[in-house]
Amino acid sequence: MTGDKILLVEDNKDDVLLTTRALEKANIVNQVDVAKDGIEALEYLRGEGKFSGRDTSKRPVVVLLDLKMPRMGGLEFLKTIRNSEDFKVLPTVILTSSREEQDIIESYNLGANSYIQKPVDFDQFVKAVQTLGLYWLVLNVHPNGGSSV
Repeated sequence: MTGDKILLVEDNKDDVLLTTRALEKANIVNQVDVAKDGIEALEYLRGEGKFSGRDTSKRPVVVLLDLKMPRMGGLEFLKTIRNSEDFKVLPTVILTSSREEQDIIESYNLGANSYIQKPVDFDQFVKAVQTLGLYWLVLNVHPNGGSSV
Protein backbone atom coordinates (compact mmCIF):
# COMPACT_ATOMS: atom_id res chain seq x y z
CA MET A 1 0.00 0.00 0.00
CA THR A 2 1.44 3.34 -0.97
CA GLY A 3 0.39 6.87 -1.70
CA ASP A 4 -1.15 9.35 0.67
CA LYS A 5 0.15 10.37 4.07
CA ILE A 6 -1.11 9.21 7.42
CA LEU A 7 -1.27 11.70 10.29
CA LEU A 8 -0.52 10.02 13.60
CA VAL A 9 -1.52 12.16 16.58
CA GLU A 10 0.27 10.59 19.54
CA ASP A 11 2.26 12.04 22.45
CA ASN A 12 3.97 8.85 23.62
CA LYS A 13 7.23 8.24 21.73
CA ASP A 14 7.07 4.50 22.43
CA ASP A 15 3.56 4.32 20.95
CA VAL A 16 4.71 6.31 17.90
CA LEU A 17 7.52 3.78 17.39
CA LEU A 18 5.18 0.83 18.00
CA THR A 19 2.61 2.17 15.53
CA THR A 20 5.14 2.95 12.79
CA ARG A 21 6.75 -0.49 13.24
CA ALA A 22 3.33 -2.15 13.06
CA LEU A 23 2.54 -0.21 9.86
CA GLU A 24 5.83 -1.31 8.32
CA LYS A 25 5.32 -4.92 9.37
CA ALA A 26 1.84 -4.78 7.82
CA ASN A 27 3.45 -3.60 4.54
CA ILE A 28 1.85 -0.16 4.76
CA VAL A 29 4.46 2.15 3.28
CA ASN A 30 2.54 5.42 3.40
CA GLN A 31 4.52 8.26 4.90
CA VAL A 32 3.53 8.84 8.53
CA ASP A 33 3.62 12.40 9.83
CA VAL A 34 3.43 12.77 13.60
CA ALA A 35 1.85 15.45 15.75
CA LYS A 36 2.35 15.26 19.54
CA ASP A 37 -1.11 16.55 20.50
CA GLY A 38 -4.28 18.08 19.14
CA ILE A 39 -2.82 21.57 18.87
CA GLU A 40 0.10 20.32 16.78
CA ALA A 41 -2.30 18.28 14.65
CA LEU A 42 -4.40 21.39 13.94
CA GLU A 43 -1.21 23.28 13.03
CA TYR A 44 -0.31 20.42 10.67
CA LEU A 45 -3.70 20.51 8.96
CA ARG A 46 -3.66 24.30 8.68
CA GLY A 47 0.01 24.58 7.69
CA GLU A 48 0.88 26.68 10.76
CA GLY A 49 3.61 26.69 13.43
CA LYS A 50 6.35 24.17 12.75
CA PHE A 51 4.29 22.97 9.76
CA SER A 52 4.15 26.37 8.05
CA GLY A 53 4.94 25.98 4.39
CA ARG A 54 3.41 22.50 4.25
CA ASP A 55 1.18 22.03 1.20
CA THR A 56 -2.22 22.00 2.92
CA SER A 57 -3.97 20.91 -0.27
CA LYS A 58 -2.46 17.45 0.39
CA ARG A 59 -4.55 16.15 3.24
CA PRO A 60 -3.78 12.96 5.09
CA VAL A 61 -5.75 9.96 3.87
CA VAL A 62 -6.53 9.14 7.50
CA VAL A 63 -5.81 10.56 10.96
CA LEU A 64 -4.87 8.03 13.65
CA LEU A 65 -5.79 9.79 16.88
CA ASP A 66 -4.87 9.02 20.46
CA LEU A 67 -7.23 10.35 23.12
CA LYS A 68 -5.15 11.12 26.19
CA MET A 69 -2.64 13.86 25.33
CA PRO A 70 -1.42 17.09 26.93
CA ARG A 71 -2.52 20.58 25.79
CA MET A 72 -5.36 19.30 23.56
CA GLY A 73 -6.60 15.75 23.81
CA GLY A 74 -8.08 13.66 21.04
CA LEU A 75 -11.73 14.34 21.83
CA GLU A 76 -11.22 18.11 21.78
CA PHE A 77 -9.28 17.82 18.50
CA LEU A 78 -12.05 15.68 17.00
CA LYS A 79 -14.72 18.17 18.08
CA THR A 80 -12.70 21.02 16.56
CA ILE A 81 -12.22 19.40 13.15
CA ARG A 82 -15.83 18.20 12.95
CA ASN A 83 -16.96 21.80 13.52
CA SER A 84 -14.72 23.02 10.69
CA GLU A 85 -15.96 23.05 7.10
CA ASP A 86 -12.38 22.39 5.95
CA PHE A 87 -11.92 19.16 7.94
CA LYS A 88 -15.46 17.99 8.70
CA VAL A 89 -15.14 14.82 6.60
CA LEU A 90 -11.45 14.04 7.23
CA PRO A 91 -11.32 10.29 8.02
CA THR A 92 -10.35 10.00 11.68
CA VAL A 93 -9.73 6.75 13.51
CA ILE A 94 -9.32 6.69 17.27
CA LEU A 95 -6.28 4.53 18.05
CA THR A 96 -5.97 4.38 21.81
CA SER A 97 -5.41 2.12 24.77
CA SER A 98 -8.54 3.51 26.45
CA ARG A 99 -11.21 0.92 27.00
CA GLU A 100 -13.54 3.32 28.80
CA GLU A 101 -17.08 3.08 27.43
CA GLN A 102 -17.54 6.85 27.82
CA ASP A 103 -14.52 7.50 25.55
CA ILE A 104 -15.96 5.17 22.90
CA ILE A 105 -19.41 6.77 23.04
CA GLU A 106 -18.04 10.32 23.04
CA SER A 107 -15.69 9.56 20.13
CA TYR A 108 -18.55 8.37 17.96
CA ASN A 109 -20.81 11.22 19.11
CA LEU A 110 -18.12 13.67 17.97
CA GLY A 111 -17.80 12.04 14.56
CA ALA A 112 -15.01 9.46 14.79
CA ASN A 113 -15.04 7.10 11.82
CA SER A 114 -13.75 4.17 13.86
CA TYR A 115 -12.49 3.32 17.34
CA ILE A 116 -9.63 0.85 17.70
CA GLN A 117 -8.21 -0.21 21.03
CA LYS A 118 -4.50 -0.87 20.91
CA PRO A 119 -3.92 -4.53 21.73
CA VAL A 120 -1.23 -5.26 24.29
CA ASP A 121 0.30 -8.00 22.14
CA PHE A 122 2.45 -6.67 19.25
CA ASP A 123 1.36 -9.37 16.78
CA GLN A 124 -2.29 -8.57 17.49
CA PHE A 125 -1.49 -4.89 17.05
CA VAL A 126 0.12 -5.59 13.66
CA LYS A 127 -3.02 -7.49 12.58
CA ALA A 128 -5.23 -4.61 13.73
CA VAL A 129 -3.06 -2.08 11.85
CA GLN A 130 -3.03 -4.28 8.75
CA THR A 131 -6.83 -4.44 8.77
CA LEU A 132 -7.00 -0.70 9.39
CA GLY A 133 -4.64 -0.08 6.47
CA LEU A 134 -6.53 -2.37 4.12
CA TYR A 135 -9.79 -0.60 4.83
CA TRP A 136 -8.75 3.06 5.14
CA LEU A 137 -5.93 3.10 2.60
CA VAL A 138 -7.20 0.70 -0.07
CA LEU A 139 -10.93 -0.02 0.11
CA ASN A 140 -12.38 3.21 1.46
CA VAL A 141 -13.47 5.84 -1.06
CA HIS A 142 -12.22 9.22 0.12
CA PRO A 143 -14.21 12.46 0.18
CA ASN A 144 -12.24 13.68 -2.85
CA GLY A 145 -13.91 10.87 -4.81
CA GLY A 146 -11.07 8.41 -5.01
CA SER A 147 -9.19 5.85 -3.03
CA SER A 148 -5.49 5.49 -2.31
CA VAL A 149 -5.10 2.83 -4.98
